[in-house]
Amino acid sequence: MRAPVTFANGYKNGKVEKSCESMMPEHHSQPNTTASPYTLTVNARKFSPGDNIRVALSGSEHFEGFLIQARDATNPDGPAIGSFTLVDPEISQRLTCNSIEVRIGSAVSHTSNAKKTEIQVIWKAPSNAPPTVQFLATVLAHYKIFWLKLPGPVISQGDVTPAPSQSTTIMSTNSFTSEGCGVSKSCLIDPVSCNPSVDTNCFFLSYSTLDQTVSFELSGPAEGYVSFALSKDKWMGDDDTYLCINDEGRVSVEAAYTAGRTYPEVSSKSVLTDVGWRVSDGVIQCKFSRSIYTPQDPVRFSLNNSYYLFVAHGTAEYGMIHRHMRQPLISSHHQIITGPPEILTGSRSPLLMKYHGALMLIAWMLAGSTGKLMAAYFKPDWPEQTLFGQKIWFQVHRMLMSLTVFLTAVAFVFPFVYRGKWSTRAGVHPYLGCTVMILAFCQPIMAAFRPAPDSSRRWIFNWLHWGVGNAAEIIAVVSMFFGIRQQSLLLPYPWTTGVLSAFVVWTIVLKLVLKLHKHNVITKAKYVVQNIVFVCLAISLVSAGSGKEDELPVLSDTSEDVSWVSYYTLLKHNGEDENIKGTVHQKLKS
Repeated sequence: MRAPVTFANGYKNGKVEKSCESMMPEHHSQPNTTASPYTLTVNARKFSPGDNIRVALSGSEHFEGFLIQARDATNPDGPAIGSFTLVDPEISQRLTCNSIEVRIGSAVSHTSNAKKTEIQVIWKAPSNAPPTVQFLATVLAHYKIFWLKLPGPVISQGDVTPAPSQSTTIMSTNSFTSEGCGVSKSCLIDPVSCNPSVDTNCFFLSYSTLDQTVSFELSGPAEGYVSFALSKDKWMGDDDTYLCINDEGRVSVEAAYTAGRTYPEVSSKSVLTDVGWRVSDGVIQCKFSRSIYTPQDPVRFSLNNSYYLFVAHGTAEYGMIHRHMRQPLISSHHQIITGPPEILTGSRSPLLMKYHGALMLIAWMLAGSTGKLMAAYFKPDWPEQTLFGQKIWFQVHRMLMSLTVFLTAVAFVFPFVYRGKWSTRAGVHPYLGCTVMILAFCQPIMAAFRPAPDSSRRWIFNWLHWGVGNAAEIIAVVSMFFGIRQQSLLLPYPWTTGVLSAFVVWTIVLKLVLKLHKHNVITKAKYVVQNIVFVCLAISLVSAGSGKEDELPVLSDTSEDVSWVSYYTLLKHNGEDENIKGTVHQKLKS
C-alpha cells in the first residue's frame, strides 16, 4: 500500500479534491525532476488494523502546498487507504477523495499558501488494510515548482512491538539516582545537584560503559516525551537522537536521526537492548543499552568519539512528538561517551544570548535614558563650566548616546553569531531589534551633519533628532518585553516582566517630575502651599490676640472679608511686626 502526499497550490485554500486520483496540481506545468529537498518519515515500520501511525513531511526549504494520502504499496495508482487525523488544524485539513463517504479524511492538504517547513499528521490503519502501505507526497514549493508523488516509507502489517532483540521491561520502582555520578557513570543534571530518585523536577541523563556496550538512563518531568541527542556541535541537526515517548501510559523507546531542524526519522534497525521504562507522577523514565559500534545502522554515531549532549522534552499526541517549547539542556563541552566518568555541566541559555540581553538593557534602560535626561533637563546647569571645550551637559549626553549606539551594535551581532542565520521562531523581536539598530545609527549620522545653532534649518534637525531618538527608545523597550520571553534567555516568568515594567514606570515618573520642575510647576506649587500655610498661621495668631485689649476694637471694626495683609498691617502699626513675623516663621519651621 502507498500513502501519497500532493502539494497543490493552484487552490490556495487546499481544496484540491480534483487532484486526489492523479496527485497532479492543475498548474499547466511539469513536475520537477531534480532531487527533492523534502522527505516523508513515519514513527513505525509495522502496523496492525486500528493503529495510529505518525507521518511527518519536512524539508530544508519552505513549501506552500501539499496533499497526503496512503495507498497500497503494490498498487500506487489505486485509491487512497485509511484516514488521517490532524495535528495542527491551522495548517492542514482533511479531504474526502472520490466523494466516497468511507474515505472521509483519506487525504490531507494545506489550508493556505503560507510558507512552512514541516507538517505532521496521524494516519489510522483501516481494518481492511493491505499487507503493505506506502506514503506518497506531492510537494509544491511555489506555483510552478513542485515534486509529484514523492515516495515515502513503506510499512507492513505485523507485530508492532519491538523486535525480540530489544527486550522491554516496565520498571516497577524508581532505580535512577545521582549517586555514583562522576565515579561509576557520567551524568548531566538539571537543576545542578538534583536527584531523580527524590526530585520529580529533575532532568537526568547518565551513561556508563561495560565492555563494548554503553548503558543510558534518561529521566525528566514531561507530558509527552523526553529525549537526548549526541551532537557534533551545539546546533540541532545531524544528530544521533533517542526518544522516550509516552503514548497513553506506555513508553516507546526509539533511536532516531535528525538531519536538520526537522522531525526525527525513526530508525528501522533494532540497535537498543535491555530497554526499560516507567511513568509516575508526571515523570518519564527510560533506560537502554547499545553497542559502541552499530554497523547494522550506519547513521548511529560511534560512542568512542566526543559529542555535545542535548536533553529536550515536550508534548506528544498519538505517539507523535511536538517541538520542544523550552530550550534544550546542552552540555557546556563535548565528551567522549566511553571516556572516564565525570559530572557534566550544561545550560539552557547560551552565554552569547545572555550577553545580548544584558547589553541591550544597559544600552537603553541606563545609558540611553540617562543621556536623554541630560539633554532634556540639565542644559541650564553648570552654565559657566565646560568639559573638553564643550558644555558639560552636551559632553555627557554625547558620551552616553555614543555608548548606547556602541552597545546596541555589539549586542545586535551576538544572536547572528549564535544562530548563524535569521531566526524564524523568535516572533516579532528580531524585526523590532533591526528597526532599533537602524534608528540608533541614524542619530550620529544626523548629528554629524547638523546645521549650526543659528541656522534657519536647525529646527528640522531638532525635530528629527528628537523624533528618531524617542522612536528608537520606545521600540527598544517594546522589543525588550518580547525578548525576555525568548527560550534562549530562560528568564523566570512572570516576575521578570514585572521588574521590567516597574523600571519603565519609574523612568516615566522621573521624566514627568523633571518636566514639571523644568516649567517651574513644582516651584510654583511650593510657593502656593507656603502662602496658604502662612495665611492660616497668621490668621490663627491674629484670632488668638496679642494680649493688648486696645487692639480688639480696631479689628472688630474691620469688615469680615478683610485680608490677612490688613491684619498684618494693623499689627505692624502697633509695633507687633517682628513679634508676629517671628512667631509665624517659628510655626512654619515646626
